[in-house]
Amino acid sequence: MTDDCETVLGGIRLAHRVSGDPGNRPLVLLHALGEDATDWDGVRDAFARHRRVYAPDLRGHGRSDHPGAYSFELMRDDVLALLATLGPGPVDLVGHSMGGVVAYLVAAAEPERVRRLVLEDVPAPLPRKPAELTRPDGPLSYDWAVVPAIKGQVDEPDPAWLGALGLITAPTLVVAGGSRSHVPQDGIAELARLVPDCRIVTIPVGHLVHAARPEEFAVVVSDFLTAADGPAGRRTGPR
Repeated sequence: MTDDCETVLGGIRLAHRVSGDPGNRPLVLLHALGEDATDWDGVRDAFARHRRVYAPDLRGHGRSDHPGAYSFELMRDDVLALLATLGPGPVDLVGHSMGGVVAYLVAAAEPERVRRLVLEDVPAPLPRKPAELTRPDGPLSYDWAVVPAIKGQVDEPDPAWLGALGLITAPTLVVAGGSRSHVPQDGIAELARLVPDCRIVTIPVGHLVHAARPEEFAVVVSDFLTAADGPAGRRTGPR
């Protein structure tokens, strides 16, 4: 069973979907740019067997408020505020693309709040050449203003983000999409190198790993989340 919930945090209404036994460890899923909590529908039930799953619509997306002010730092703070409502213990945190950047900023800002971290097809915060942006026709499920704001920070990331990766204490799994992804894989490998306790697994289906291979993604992530605490180790190469 999945419940649709809303919480007002710092004056911003965040909608989120909740699944799983309330007594289980919290797992928070952060979606990509232009998506919302429903993007996790294909894997949510698999995770909810062993976790209490929270999937928020990040600000500017879905049923959450569209306040017009957008940045990775604001999204990070929204998520930290949400985590504070879940109790004092650490959570497991999964982020895809934009949500992955938010996730590693959360894990770097308050390392004690994140037990294990999963980053799906997320590159290191290194400058890149800006791409031309074109708004899609018709109504959108997200605020278009979030796109130039977030893309601008991806193109020219705060230099402090690179150093912040070294502050992450959670064992981390990086899931790469391989050569079919538009995200340069050398940047993803660099991210895995910079996070202190990190392993990398490649599922070569492109950027939308959890959508293209939901069962495999769920198994890989669930195995990592349920592994005994301790160093995650490092592994490279395809599965």
